[in-house]
Amino acid sequence: MRVFFAAVSLFVIACGTGGAARAHAFLDHASPLVGATVQSAPHEVALSFTQNLEPAFSSVEVTNASGARVDQGTAQISGSTMRIGLKPLQPGSYKVRWHALSVDTHTTQGSFSFQVGGP
Repeated sequence: MRVFFAAVSLFVIACGTGGAARAHAFLDHASPLVGATVQSAPHEVALSFTQNLEPAFSSVEVTNASGARVDQGTAQISGSTMRIGLKPLQPGSYKVRWHALSVDTHTTQGSFSFQVGGP
């Protein structure tokens, strides 16, 4: 019986740590941090992914609470990092939307918000 539970445990661990999860460029961390409130306006948004990106097919945009774009256009991509410059930001809420194509052709996308200024 012990051998059975050990085998099942190993199987569950193997399934949970399989290579499929590493076959996509997932967002690892961002600056400003996801959901953060920063006191001074950042000059750029930097996104770091778990895999290298395909620059021609990866993008990011930053919008204000009204939906107007506040980024400076095309993102700069180097390896697993995507950066985009920002126009001068006023206090308020901003949304970052990204789309990433990893070099192994898997796509991911997502969004998060951050706040400039605070009570």
